[in-house]
Amino acid sequence: MSPVPGIAIGPERAGPVVWTGIVGATCLLLLVVKELLWLFLPFIFGTVLYYILLGPTQRMVRAGFSRNAATSWVCTLFFVLAALVLTTTMVWSDGPEEDSWEATIGLYLDGGVAFVRTSMALLEARFPLLAEMRLTSTVDMAFTTYTNDFAQNHLGDIVVGVVTWVPSLFLAPFLTFFLLRDGVRFKKFLARAVPNAYFERALYLLHEVDQTARRYFEGLLKLTVLDTLVLALGLWVIGVSSPLLLGLISAVLAWVPFVGSIAGCVLVVIVASTDAPGNPLMAYGAIGVFVLVRLLDDFLFMPLTLGRSLHIHPLVTVLMIFIGGMLAGVVGLMLVLPLLGVVMVIGETLGALVTSPRLRARHRYARALRTRQASVDLDIARERRGAPTPNATSK
Repeated sequence: MSPVPGIAIGPERAGPVVWTGIVGATCLLLLVVKELLWLFLPFIFGTVLYYILLGPTQRMVRAGFSRNAATSWVCTLFFVLAALVLTTTMVWSDGPEEDSWEATIGLYLDGGVAFVRTSMALLEARFPLLAEMRLTSTVDMAFTTYTNDFAQNHLGDIVVGVVTWVPSLFLAPFLTFFLLRDGVRFKKFLARAVPNAYFERALYLLHEVDQTARRYFEGLLKLTVLDTLVLALGLWVIGVSSPLLLGLISAVLAWVPFVGSIAGCVLVVIVASTDAPGNPLMAYGAIGVFVLVRLLDDFLFMPLTLGRSLHIHPLVTVLMIFIGGMLAGVVGLMLVLPLLGVVMVIGETLGALVTSPRLRARHRYARALRTRQASVDLDIARERRGAPTPNATSK
């Protein structure tokens, strides 16, 4: 039910012109994000943390705490708990009986390389054409060349990238704190800048943008939990070590479409092949489990979580994923859907504002009233001096 008779503020179908603007604005934002990734990445993490902590903060506010106190308590408890978990993990990993990180990484890399060599040998034994092509020797040469030149060609760039990105990521906790504390003030600040004729639409727009982002990130977190539990169960059944940790890492990597899923599958296969170096069937079983989870993810979990948060046609979704990857690489693949969802809400609402004759008439009438009110004292002064008013002259 609309607050003003004759004005509908619910969702409306956008036309081709509006959707052209939505797609164009999304592509432009992806290019901006690509250039300012150092700022957008901590903002994304801060937004995710904001929606995670928003529920506890609102419950404390309803319980009688001030917003400042509720925000301070929730953020302090969350980050202290996160620091304790991280410290405990580092202490356990650096115990006297544990191998160093370098040795562990080298062990898993060797296990992955051994699995690839074993698979190539099995293929050559089954297909003589591959043996004539010397597939195993070609793959071995490629691995040897890459591993020998990795430290010289890539290690320096990795170190510089880590040193560059770590300081910017520390912005995420500060962004989370101020979003929780001052988010309502910011919405009121934006609403006050809107003309009165468009006030209902502006409130609807702010509410829908906030709800779209919230539904997306909450759906993404629910999808991550489902993927983690199902994948961990499958890996535990076939005997892979650390199934819960592998499931969590693979589920988080799956936030990046296509690329993240491939990286998660490679990680699972490497661990499985290292756990059973003489039994390639375990690695093949891990691949089967991963493919099964991805199918469940695409046809069951995603429609139940993300599919209910962003009401976008599947064809548009697929096309925008390819466009995002082309414009901004991995970052575009990850951010194109939430950006499209937010821009879609803004574009459809602004399109309804521009094409509504009643709202434009209300705005013109409000401007005329303000102009008349501002000139009342001038008309009174003219009447006292005996001069005709502009309205009398026009009559």
